[in-house]
Amino acid sequence: MTINLPIDPELAGLLQTFDRPVPDTARELIVLELYRQGRISSGKAAEMLAMDRVAFIQHASHLGIPFFDMTDEEWSAEVEQARKL
Repeated sequence: MTINLPIDPELAGLLQTFDRPVPDTARELIVLELYRQGRISSGKAAEMLAMDRVAFIQHASHLGIPFFDMTDEEWSAEVEQARKL
């Protein structure tokens, strides 16, 4: 599916600074944000960007998007469970 999305010149200029075609950059940013919000899985995001899952997780991590998104309480529970093993 193709969607024509009007983009103001300032935003288009910013997207061009990625040294890639603007549609590719926009697609990646949209997919990364959907993943960051938890609306899609890392596997789905990787598929949408034609990457393998590990490469996507590493790429997102380099951009500051964590693979694990746990509260302190959830992390403590995981650590406690691991110690019991």
